[in-house]
Amino acid sequence: MNVVTVPGSSGASRPHARAGVHALTAALVPLARALFAAIFLTAGPTHFHPQTIAYARAAGVPFAGFLVPASGVLAFLGGVAVLIGWRARVGAALLVLFLVPVTLTMHAFWTAHDAATHQLQYVMFMKNAGLLGGALLIAHFGAGPYSLDARRRARADSVR
Repeated sequence: MNVVTVPGSSGASRPHARAGVHALTAALVPLARALFAAIFLTAGPTHFHPQTIAYARAAGVPFAGFLVPASGVLAFLGGVAVLIGWRARVGAALLVLFLVPVTLTMHAFWTAHDAATHQLQYVMFMKNAGLLGGALLIAHFGAGPYSLDARRRARADSVR
C-alpha cells in the first residue's frame, strides 16, 4: 500500500492502493473549483444590468433595484473565494445565501402558466439545486488541495 501526501494539502499522509490516482484526482480539484465558480463569476456582473433588474422586478422581487445588484455581489465574491480557494467555506456560504432565494423566487416552475415556461424554469431550478449541492459540499469540506486555504493550513502546521 502506498502513502501519498498531496502538495498543498493539510500535510497528513493517507494510505492509498493507487497513489497515482489520488494525485491525479487531487490535481483535478482546482479545475472543479474553476468550473463550479465560472457560472457565478460570469453571472454576478449581469445583476447590475437594468434588464436583469427589470426582469426580477416583474417576477415580484421586492426592492429589486437593491437586491438584484446585492445578489450579484454575493455571487461574484463567493465565486472568487471558491475559485482561488481562499476562505472557500465562507465563499460557499455566500453562494448558498445567493442560491436559495434566487432559486425559489426566479425559478418557481410551479407557478408557470404554459408548458415551455414550466420546462425552462424547472431546468433552471434543478440546475440551481445542483449548484446548491456543490456549494454545500464546499462549505463542509473546504477548498481542498492546491488552494490558498490549503497553503495557509500547511504553513500553520509547519509552525507548530
